[in-house]
Amino acid sequence: MISGIWLKVRKAITPGENKKSEDGRDQWPSRAGFLLASMGGAIGQGNIIRFPSQVFNNVGLQWFIPYLLSIFILAIPGLMLEVSIGQAYRGGPVAAYNNMNRRLRGVGLASMMVSAVVVVYFAVILVWIMVYFRHSFTSPLPWTGRTEEFYYQQVLRQVDPVAGAIGPNGVESWVSYSGMGLIGESVGWSAFIWFCVFLCMFNGVGITGRAAYATMAAPIFMMIVLLGRCCSLENAGRGIKMYFASWDSENLASGQLWQTACGQVFFSTGVGFGYYIAYASYNSKWANAVQDATIIVCSNCVFETIAAFALFGVVGYLDINPANTPRLGAFEVGFLTYPAAIVAMPGANFWAVLFFLTLVLLGISSTYPMLDVIATGIMDRYGHKVARPLVAFVLVTVAFLISLMYCSEFGYYLLDGVDRWINNLALVFVVWCELALSTTVYRHKDVIMETGKPAFLFYNGGYFLGQILGVAVGHHVSGGAGAGLGFGIFVVGAGISLALAKTPTATAPRFWNKTAMLKRLWFLAFYSGNQLRRDLNVIVATGKNWSIPVFWSPLIRYISAPVLFIVYSLAYPEFWTLRNDPVYVFGFILAHFCLIFAVVSLIMPRYYDVFVPQHRLDDGKRVAAPCVLENLLEAEADNSAETGSSHSPLPDKPSFVDKPTDAMATGEKL
Repeated sequence: MISGIWLKVRKAITPGENKKSEDGRDQWPSRAGFLLASMGGAIGQGNIIRFPSQVFNNVGLQWFIPYLLSIFILAIPGLMLEVSIGQAYRGGPVAAYNNMNRRLRGVGLASMMVSAVVVVYFAVILVWIMVYFRHSFTSPLPWTGRTEEFYYQQVLRQVDPVAGAIGPNGVESWVSYSGMGLIGESVGWSAFIWFCVFLCMFNGVGITGRAAYATMAAPIFMMIVLLGRCCSLENAGRGIKMYFASWDSENLASGQLWQTACGQVFFSTGVGFGYYIAYASYNSKWANAVQDATIIVCSNCVFETIAAFALFGVVGYLDINPANTPRLGAFEVGFLTYPAAIVAMPGANFWAVLFFLTLVLLGISSTYPMLDVIATGIMDRYGHKVARPLVAFVLVTVAFLISLMYCSEFGYYLLDGVDRWINNLALVFVVWCELALSTTVYRHKDVIMETGKPAFLFYNGGYFLGQILGVAVGHHVSGGAGAGLGFGIFVVGAGISLALAKTPTATAPRFWNKTAMLKRLWFLAFYSGNQLRRDLNVIVATGKNWSIPVFWSPLIRYISAPVLFIVYSLAYPEFWTLRNDPVYVFGFILAHFCLIFAVVSLIMPRYYDVFVPQHRLDDGKRVAAPCVLENLLEAEADNSAETGSSHSPLPDKPSFVDKPTDAMATGEKL
């Protein structure tokens, strides 16, 4: 009887044989499964506690100006790239970026490393939530009248460090941590969280698609209930008015506001962790990638914007505002502000259970995608030798063991030290590499063939050197001086490259084909990004699918990437004030390992062969064929392989049109 029940349970949670796509790769059981799992990666407990805290610290409708601009400048373009290359190139981050160009393998590997570091400590935040969840069944709630004491002493159980000192001559003494012991309850809840993560991913996208319905649909319903309760509290309208009916023009001129809004959109969306590439690789090759990317970003932003009404209802109820309250962080909102309000509500236990259950489900929905991207990379490379459940089991076990260092009495400090630099340095740098390098090295042989190698090097040297020296001078002298120098170096590099460039023989689009100088500028400045867009659109823009728009490639290269590099540079001055704290030094070094992985592959890509599926090592190698769409290049390769001939069937004058169904093949201006 027991065995019969177990078989029924197993059959209910395990989809059996995963659905397969045309190329034999596992495929999502439905588009909804892919979208929910991807939205789970973006929508987490941070949407409920981090976003409202950022808005509270910059209260007023002026917040939404940089916030919305960041969505369209950073989030949507970046996600379009990741979903499109995952779907088109049929692999995780390493395989996908290898297909783009073998020198980008390290960018894919760095994104996987970011996920590996973050997922370990992210799960420990869920451990703290589970401690609150357990105590939510106790009446009266144990944090009644002592919210801060309960959080710091019973949940974190932290032992305060001994302060260090930084003098005029450098570090005089280091911060020291005396509390090193493991916290038994935290270890137990950590094992439980990792078991839940295992259940959500052990059998691939078949089980993940089903798990997404529970980890995403249920919290959305719970959040609606919580939203209604918080907005109906006494004086809740006072807080909601602060959120959506106030304006501070002076704050709009603050650089801090723009930096915070940009960071919120960037970190909330989840671009750069690699799981969108991994998940998109299990889509049908002809799925509507651009529309999917837009849906994921917009749903994430809509969710957190609406969820913030709940906090501001609480803010009005507790009668707090930025004038009488210190700046709120995400942990303060989740573990101090909300619990303090819940205590005063009728039926406090019910609302506590509902709130913390919502947080933990949303947290799990954001945890397993970060582990899934690593599993995808392993399966891409060794899938013919190992089973997916075994890979998932090993990954979960290793992650649990590593997470134990965060389940200690100094775990909170260690988490803060690692999180600060992984997010502010490594993650931002990885996405900057994605945007800047993909529009530089993709089919760069075409550019060199048409303009010459010196012109290519001078143009891109000015592009990258301008950003590096610009931010350096901006920090040490002034923002205006840095911007002037950076732009000046770029203009000088572009001018020299145009003078050195050959006149291209291939045809440029419309306006750019009018003069020899415009043709040179087109190939040097726009060709790589535009050709990437066109090649991807051959796959992702078939039929009625949305196409990657014409302005996408110049946007990510000349606006998104420089903005990210500025954001990236802002982290270094902060480290100088924390350089005597071992946990911050550890996090700083760990973040730079991710940077090294990305940079080394540009110089020595062959050292990354071990991470690439052996049958796909040559995927990123392309013959120079300016303006020819990639499907024609593949046709040439197939023809040569079949006939044994080296003769190229490519036309003497490459055409922009490959087939009538190509949505971007005709009438494009860029």
